[in-house]
Formats: sequence, structure tokens, C-alpha cells
Amino acid sequence: MNNNESKIYAIPDKIKELYKIVDFLEESFPGRPFTPDGHLVGSIGEVLAEFYYGLKLLPPSFETHDATTVDGRLVQIKATQGRSIGLRGNPEYLLVIKILSTGAIEEIYSGPGSIVWEAAGKLQNNGQRNISTNKLKELFKKVPIEKQLQRIK
Repeated sequence: MNNNESKIYAIPDKIKELYKIVDFLEESFPGRPFTPDGHLVGSIGEVLAEFYYGLKLLPPSFETHDATTVDGRLVQIKATQGRSIGLRGNPEYLLVIKILSTGAIEEIYSGPGSIVWEAAGKLQNNGQRNISTNKLKELFKKVPIEKQLQRIK
């Protein structure tokens, strides 16, 4: 096992520690949410997707896409802990994962981005089109296996 692989396998324990801190903060300050989100969840999702799906990450802030597959397809990676995601563009491929408090991941959607883009809501003031994770799960059921990104680990 190489050094990066051992660090990947350490992520679930680190996420559990993070959620212990979240629980402490939410118990200490009732009514205030301390859900990890934004860049933290996005970056964790990207490194997990790189590892589990054999993707090659692009530089941060690359337009619309976060990674490439071994055969050159462009992939946008969305990690969430909520009930929806926002898209700023129509990605070639889209991988949506939910990071669970145990550190495990749940695959919400994997396949062509156009399917999701067409089903997403109207453009919002923040420049994003939102779609619920429930809708993503329904769309995912219709994606043929050969069009899904394959998990390698």
C-alpha cells in the first residue's frame, strides 16, 4: 500500500472525528447548524472519487469539470451532505456522491451530465441550476451500466 492509499483509507476515521466535533458544537450551540459543506466536502469528494474511480484530478477551479477518466472523458464531481446539488454548467459526465458521517460514500448519480442538466431546475440568481438527490437517484436508475463511471476500488 502506497502512502496516498493509506491516507485515503484514513479518511473515514478523520470524518468520524469531524462529526464528533460537529455534534459537540451543535449540542453546545443549539439552533446553529455546523454541517461540513462547501470546499471541505467538495475537496474530500474529489480525492475519494479520484481513488475509488481511478480519475485524474484537474487543477482547482477548472471550468465545469474536476477530473478526467483514463480514456479522456471529462467528469464533474459533486459531493454532498444535503438534499440537492447545484450545477453551473453542463458537464460531459457527472459523478455525485454523498459522504456519510461514517466516512463511507454513497453513489447518488454516475453518468452523462446532459441527463441531469436537462432535468435540473431553472437558473438561479447564484448562477446555478439545482436538482435534488432524490431526482438524481431516479435518473441514475435509467443510466445504462456502460454509460456509468465504474468504481475500481
